[in-house]
Amino acid sequence: MTVENMVKAMYDAIDDKLGQDTAILNIGKVSSLCDYFVITSASSSRQVKAIADSVEDAMTELGLEPRGKEGREMQNWILLDYGDVMVHVFDEENRAFYNLEKLWKDAPYVDPESL
Repeated sequence: MTVENMVKAMYDAIDDKLGQDTAILNIGKVSSLCDYFVITSASSSRQVKAIADSVEDAMTELGLEPRGKEGREMQNWILLDYGDVMVHVFDEENRAFYNLEKLWKDAPYVDPESL
């Protein structure tokens, strides 16, 4: 499985739970941290959890487990680390506050249809 296939499966899992303003950044072009960030928003803490669960379930079906998980307790920003891809699921307030897209503004956006 390619990393692009992983990202596409993650994107589809997010879309299935109605993630908002989902962005895919090619971080590998500007950092050695990972290849991609997948960033999405949810309208409630309940939806944040549902989206993160959906991504985990989709990856488990593909035989992949996260290296790390953060934020499950607060459910306002959940980070799932899959090594080559990091998934950030925010509530709207925290996404605006942390503004990862601006922080990583040199990373090109990826059109999910191109994956």
